This record gives sequence, structure tokens and C-alpha cells, in this order.
Amino acid sequence: MSTTNIKADAAPAGAQGEKKLAAGHHVALRLWENEQPGEPKPLSNRPYETVGYVLKGRAELHLEGEVTVLEPGSSYLVPQGASHTYKILESFSAVEATSPPAE
Repeated sequence: MSTTNIKADAAPAGAQGEKKLAAGHHVALRLWENEQPGEPKPLSNRPYETVGYVLKGRAELHLEGEVTVLEPGSSYLVPQGASHTYKILESFSAVEATSPPAE
């Protein structure tokens, strides 16, 4: 088995603007960096579970009709298949793990 080492500044961009970091068969890591305030992202439900940790900024996580404010030091969970969206309030950066890996 070999080690995967992907540095954020050289990571490939994903379809939603995230940076794709290390990924295995069961989990993947991604970085959202300097997301800017604006209208909420489209409502979605994904075929993977997401756990995240906020590095900087503020955002609202709208999850199944409940709103949670995400701030630096907050961690969060979006269950697989849950209806959700994010509204960025301040320039926002977070790292997320998805399982199974987000495509």
C-alpha cells in the first residue's frame, strides 16, 4: 500500500468548487476554501454522509427544515440522503469527509 499525499494548493477542483484531497475506497476528504456570501446553494440530497469542520467564517446549514449556524470550531453532520443547503454568511472555509467518497 502506498501513501497518498495531496497538498491543498495543488489539489484538483471538484464540480462544486471544492478542492479534492486524499480519497480511499470508503472515505474522501475535501476542502471548501473562501466560499463567498450570497444566496443559498441549491437544495440537495446526496448519496453519501458528510462530516465537516469549520476553519473560518460563518454559514447557515439548512438541514431537513432546521437551521444551524456554523462558525470556526464547529463540526457538523449531514446524513446520507438528507435534504439540505448552505447559506454562506462570511467568507467560509471548511474541511469535509464524505463516505462513501463523493463523486
